[in-house]
Amino acid sequence: MNAPRSLQLRLALALGLAVTILWLAAASFTAEKLRHEMDGLFDAALKDAAQRILPLAMHSRREHRRDEESRNDERRERRGGPARAERIARLHKDDRFFTWVVRDRKGETVLRSANAEKEAFPPFTREGFRQTATHRLYYDAAGRDGLTIAVAEPLSHRTSMARAMLLSLGLPLLIVIPLSLAAIFFAVRTSLRPVRRLRADLSQRGARNLAALSDRGLPSELEPIVQGMNQLLDRLRAAFEAERSFAANAAHELRTPVAGAIAQAQRLRAETEDASAAERAKEIETTLKRLNLLSEKLMQLARAEGARLRTDTPADMRPILKLIVDDFARIGAAPRLHLEMPDAPVLSDLERDAFGILCRNLIENALKHGRAGEPVDIGLSQAGILTVANACPPVAEEDLARLTTRFARASDKKDGSGLGLAIVRTIAERGGGELAFASPVPGKTEGFEVRFTLPHTADSAA
Repeated sequence: MNAPRSLQLRLALALGLAVTILWLAAASFTAEKLRHEMDGLFDAALKDAAQRILPLAMHSRREHRRDEESRNDERRERRGGPARAERIARLHKDDRFFTWVVRDRKGETVLRSANAEKEAFPPFTREGFRQTATHRLYYDAAGRDGLTIAVAEPLSHRTSMARAMLLSLGLPLLIVIPLSLAAIFFAVRTSLRPVRRLRADLSQRGARNLAALSDRGLPSELEPIVQGMNQLLDRLRAAFEAERSFAANAAHELRTPVAGAIAQAQRLRAETEDASAAERAKEIETTLKRLNLLSEKLMQLARAEGARLRTDTPADMRPILKLIVDDFARIGAAPRLHLEMPDAPVLSDLERDAFGILCRNLIENALKHGRAGEPVDIGLSQAGILTVANACPPVAEEDLARLTTRFARASDKKDGSGLGLAIVRTIAERGGGELAFASPVPGKTEGFEVRFTLPHTADSAA
């Protein structure tokens, strides 16, 4: 069986098992020690009982002999009978767990306790302790009188006492061990709190958050790991910065020569009288315009990836959206654009330029990929939800998943940059908004809709 992968569970199990074993070992050692001491005490009690009973038995035997010699019934009844009965009664009362027999040299029973069973007492062979299958016995002898005594204790008595002792030890363990395990689990969980805090810090970070991890409050064992991760983040941040700087600088440097080349191509078309040359000049102009668009998109992407996309003060997003729609209207798209906005401000702390770039790319994508002549519906709700929908055949589910991939284009479109929705996705991720695609448009059988939820939207009318 594989070991659990959770460090917390592994520590808790290891410590819990160790503590449980220690408790059980301590309890077993204590029980064995107490049992040994208890056996010693019971053996001492057996020996003490024998040493107390044997002199009384000898005295009783002497009196009995004198009674027989005098044959005085009244004296025997007055001195021997009551005295012996009194002593035997006292012994029976004091030693209720013991049974005993007193024998003469011939092995005949002279005296015995009331509940003594003959088969429980083997013949005398030597002084000392002896154990049978049912009893623990002690033998003693009076050398001059030839009397022997055997005092027996049932082993069941010792077993019941040992069971009671084990129960008194085991019951507290049933409480102490679970409490110890709970305390261990709580201590391990508390000790690993910095690890959970570090994990939460990592899991809550966005894909573009390469800031250094905080090592405040971390145990010394975790500091090298955090330091190594921070060094890796520094290298990644430097690599991304170099990549963004290269893309932005390259796009910026391309704008002027590309614009000049476009102007030259347009001039060539205007001045040439050769139809084939004019057609080639037009193709060159189209290619250069596509290159110019690509450089602009690269600059937008670099800004989306590197700039701060949240502000300290929320702003109304309606004027920005209206400005972008008006820009498209001025280039002839007005008949296709249908804009709906609430009368009250729609507040968000998303950086306004970033929101403008996002709106421009969404509307541009809808105009380019929507069915010609069909309207593009643009809506901004009071809840801060921007929707841009265009008419088109339904987009397959697998195509929806790759729309935000850089340089991905629709299969029937060759003139796009392939960066528009990638820029939108970058702004949504880094700005804390939510981006969703739907095709067909909800409530319709065709079309494509983009839904963007602004971060930290506030209703000013509230």
